[in-house]
Amino acid sequence: MSDLRPQRRLAAILAADVVGYSRLMELDEVGTLATLKSRRKDIVQPLVAQHQGRVFKVTGDGIMVEFASAVNAVQCAIDLQQAMAQAASEQPDDRRIVLRIGINLGDVVVERGDLYGDGVNIAARLENAADPGGIYLSGTAYDQVRNKFEAAFEELGEQSLKNIGMPVRVYRVAGLTRIPIAVAAAPSDKPSIAVLPFTSMSGDVEQQYFSDGVTEDIITELARFRQLQVLARNSSFRYRGQDVDVQRVGRDLGVQYVVEGSVRRIGNRIRITAQLIDTATGHHVWADRFDRNEEELFEVQDQVVKTIAATLVGRMNAAATDRAKRKAPASLAAYELVLRGDALPVYRPGATEEARALFQQAIALDPTYARAYSLLANLEITCWYRDFDAPLSILDRGFELAQKAVELDPNDPSSHVAVARIHQARGAYHLTEHHYLKALELNRNSALLMAGFGDLHITLGDSLKALEYFKQARALDPFFDPTWLWPINGIAYFMARQYEEAIAALERATDPPYWVHVYLAASHAMLGNSERARHHAAETMRLKPDFSISRSMSRQPLRLASDREHLVEALRKAGLPE
Repeated sequence: MSDLRPQRRLAAILAADVVGYSRLMELDEVGTLATLKSRRKDIVQPLVAQHQGRVFKVTGDGIMVEFASAVNAVQCAIDLQQAMAQAASEQPDDRRIVLRIGINLGDVVVERGDLYGDGVNIAARLENAADPGGIYLSGTAYDQVRNKFEAAFEELGEQSLKNIGMPVRVYRVAGLTRIPIAVAAAPSDKPSIAVLPFTSMSGDVEQQYFSDGVTEDIITELARFRQLQVLARNSSFRYRGQDVDVQRVGRDLGVQYVVEGSVRRIGNRIRITAQLIDTATGHHVWADRFDRNEEELFEVQDQVVKTIAATLVGRMNAAATDRAKRKAPASLAAYELVLRGDALPVYRPGATEEARALFQQAIALDPTYARAYSLLANLEITCWYRDFDAPLSILDRGFELAQKAVELDPNDPSSHVAVARIHQARGAYHLTEHHYLKALELNRNSALLMAGFGDLHITLGDSLKALEYFKQARALDPFFDPTWLWPINGIAYFMARQYEEAIAALERATDPPYWVHVYLAASHAMLGNSERARHHAAETMRLKPDFSISRSMSRQPLRLASDREHLVEALRKAGLPE
């Protein structure tokens, strides 16, 4: 009998991608592709070969390379950034091809020449967090190279990386040439602001999620002020754990103001400090400290928001604010349970059950907490999509929870999104659009909501409009990069019959779930790439053994019969079972 155990090995993984690739493509698609092709041929490929690396994945603007040695990986990264900086220096600011690189040393799973697992995922997350032109290393990679380079390394401390269970020690290679690149200018008629992640001063890594929750609530509440342009969470959270220069943050994100602060919990007391800084001068506009009992947390958050908003709006001589106030939870313990559940990685084994238990505990502690109901409703919807045997009663249960969330707090956007997703799964497209529009009215600065509109328009049969919404989401938040964003772009391209673009977007997924392989198989099949189509069909069946075309189509909320027929034709061509 053959050994079915996965093959594993230790490897140094280098992940790199182009900063602002979407913006560059929108400015000059042909020129960007030509320049990128030239850089790969003249710089990337020779340096990878010189340092004995193996490229195992290439996406539209990214590359992943395996090395047997962490030293080789770091030296290749340094040489690569230096060569790319020299080449970029001859280009205008708004046309420069600039890389960011992440390196990790870890265990990987080998599958048909491709690599998977946390060893790869951590490298990808470090790349996403790295500065333009910079290199970030995990602690495991740094431990192998720290005494072997003249280059200095800056310690950035432990950082929580998206969908990675434990915090990761992070280091930055110092002394690299910084190449300025153009960023999108903030609207001139509104003050723009980024809220950096508040620092947890409790000395407990497990409490970082609590500080993150405070930060996210301040971002959400500030976004309700239509006189302000507020950057979303993904843009500002990339600076977590860093000793930031706010003037640099202003240049990177294109904002006029930055909020930073800290949270300390001692017994049942909470201290929140917050300060508002002008990024042009580095001067403090406002600072304050709040010492309260923990049950007063939400009043403190509200006070911070009102003070910041009043300061900025007053400076701009704006009109009176139109703020829809969100109902705060009555229980701090319920609030913490929701934060913990919402932070769990969706695809981790057991995460669904753990999150459900946390949301149910939160509801038991505070039956009036709308967000707990909306998150539990979203969990039920996700389970229904993933489980082909799940009965329609799961959607009924999700709808009850979502309706309860709206009833408790009609001014919470997430409640309306939960209702919208239920209607979308049921095929009630008019009601889906109504609730998405309501959510957008409550928070017009949400990249997540804009991406939700994109998903809706795939369902409605207007994939080109969906792609425009995805572009708008990235314009609202330059660092908006959930794991599903590029794959769902790929689905839109597939539905638009643009199969090569679909493949390029789908291949950007890190550790892709089965449904990404479904659309890769379908796209390759429609291009006549039979071998690649069969490969991804086999991956689909490996990851989802109960997959069949009929069962999958029962979960497809596509409105147009022509879209459904198109997908079925492609899946049959790929050789997937009926």
